[in-house]
Amino acid sequence: MWAVSTVTMLVLAGILPDFQLQSADDESTTRLAMTAALGAGAFGLLSALVWPLLVRLLLLVPALVLGLLVFFLNGSLLIVALRLVPSGDSEAAPETAVIVAAVMSAVASATGGALAVRDDDAYRRRLYRLADRRRRALPPGPSSPGTVFMQLDGVGHDLLLAAVGKGLMPTVARWLGEGAGADRRPTHRLTAWRTDWSSQTGASQLGILHGSNHDVPAFRWYEKAAREVMVCNRPTSAAELQRRAIDRTGDGGLLTADGASRGNLFSGGADEQALVLSIATKRRDRRNRSRAGYFAYFSDPANAVRTALSFIAEVGREIGQSTRARVRKARPRVSRGGLYPFVRAFATVVERDVVVAAVMGDMFAGRTAVYADLVAYDEVAHHSGPFGRDVEKVLERLDRALALIEKAAEHAPRPYRLVVLSDHGQSPGETFRARYGLGLGDLVRAGCGLPVPRRARRTHSGAEARAAVRAALRRPVEEGGEQHRPSRRRSEPIVLASGNLGLVSFPDVPHRMTKEEIDARHPALLTTLANHPGIGFLLVRSERHGGVVLGAYGAEIPLDRLDDDPGPLEVFGPGAADAVRRTHSFPSTADIMVNSAYDPADGEVLAFEEQIGSHGGLGGAQGRPFLLSPVALSAPVDDGQDLVGAEQVHRVLRRWLREANGPQVPVEAEPQERAA
Repeated sequence: MWAVSTVTMLVLAGILPDFQLQSADDESTTRLAMTAALGAGAFGLLSALVWPLLVRLLLLVPALVLGLLVFFLNGSLLIVALRLVPSGDSEAAPETAVIVAAVMSAVASATGGALAVRDDDAYRRRLYRLADRRRRALPPGPSSPGTVFMQLDGVGHDLLLAAVGKGLMPTVARWLGEGAGADRRPTHRLTAWRTDWSSQTGASQLGILHGSNHDVPAFRWYEKAAREVMVCNRPTSAAELQRRAIDRTGDGGLLTADGASRGNLFSGGADEQALVLSIATKRRDRRNRSRAGYFAYFSDPANAVRTALSFIAEVGREIGQSTRARVRKARPRVSRGGLYPFVRAFATVVERDVVVAAVMGDMFAGRTAVYADLVAYDEVAHHSGPFGRDVEKVLERLDRALALIEKAAEHAPRPYRLVVLSDHGQSPGETFRARYGLGLGDLVRAGCGLPVPRRARRTHSGAEARAAVRAALRRPVEEGGEQHRPSRRRSEPIVLASGNLGLVSFPDVPHRMTKEEIDARHPALLTTLANHPGIGFLLVRSERHGGVVLGAYGAEIPLDRLDDDPGPLEVFGPGAADAVRRTHSFPSTADIMVNSAYDPADGEVLAFEEQIGSHGGLGGAQGRPFLLSPVALSAPVDDGQDLVGAEQVHRVLRRWLREANGPQVPVEAEPQERAA
């Protein structure tokens, strides 16, 4: 490696005018080679000794600036290394030093086969060396198999099959006995499962890892008791949700015995945690810091430079793709400017590289159970749509990551079973605002008689809502007339969105309001919402029926009659009534739950957020994720039965852990939820 770095430095010194290893009048080849060797050695030594300390400092800065800092710090190390060379004639301009350091690290990475999300001979050799080193340093691993659970965030069941059919995911195709080498028997079985009404990572992953997602009605919701908005990807909210789940089940989670949690919202009870959101607020214990997982990966400067290069390339790729979409005037389309290119690059490059490397490290360490989340597809699909060329490239890279982990299993100290699953799918469709010219919040305000922006007042929906309010209040329908304003003592409604699921709460009322109370306070609101063409149905509490589903043309169906008369729920398919009834039982369910309209012909929904690929409510592919499991494990469910809800998925995964020899989960087989 040192010799390669020396040669690289010599070549760059001959190419770059601002990079020299000796004075211009010194023509000694021997001295030039000696200077390059000393410079490369000093750079390598500084990288080994100083770089890990710099990485610890990097953990304190925002992740989005990590890529740029990697280059500048690496270049700074090279300048210091050149000044340590005894000749004293070596020098490089700062910008040149950045280039030289990046090239040297990249060459070292390529020739040394350092960790990367790719499959090549160099990486295979690296695997052998890492595995041999682990075997010498650790006692022999157990003979019982370990289990790796890889979550492909947002990849739906039907999308996975389509990607396999297009040849985008050859690794998954081989496991299913399809594609090249299709004459082989499948090693895995594919099972679809159905999410809860809240079809999003927070509810699904909490249920999968901790066995309970009770009282998680959406990705974000307002809790009246605490007077705060809960958001699943907010560290404080994630920590609280995890605590509640543990209290409810009396169990630490799926990974309580010798487990590792990587890149997840929740820990699953694992002792080994990296990039786990629910521990991000625990600053006092350095082992619990959410960014600590970056250190193991970026402590190798070659890894840091390669990932930084990929990060910048991904930023450029997103800018190019979004520009082409604007030029083609593609529809639907949402804004992809600002910081989004960097957010996408972080999700598709940095998070992927770090999580995959951590999982391989867990396998080489012989850990019993590992659960990791790769968020790349979900992030891109929100802005580019669930289908198309943009996401196809992401799916290809995810498949390569799975192939990499599969090869790592061949060199682990114990056998491993690789289970791949998703937490939800994504449904296509334009946004509610793009189709109707106003957002859900504007429509709610108009239905309440509250002032709305001028552009919203001018839309057809806004005009209808204002007319409905005036009619309900028996006021003349006049454009220039006085607007009804509620009493100043009443606070305005809080309107939150989770994909195509909307939540309306009245914060000044301490309890969940009933339909009767809402009608008395805002006579036109429920009618305005239920009759809007972009809304599929509403769920509200009822003094008479306990709970009712409201739809267009005056449809009002009590929850206990939905099986006989699903009304507006019929279009959403089997299981919709059960999902709605379960959410109705949650203490934190909003005063009004709003699900957008759904077109079964093309699978489209209308997101209340600015997303053209969305999830969070009922309708289409978002509620149909997958579970891909080795045939050596028992079938998830019996033939003819459906796998429904994240909590049932948790029970299946626990069963599979028990099927391996040894007490992987040291609690009762099926922990029952405690009384709320």
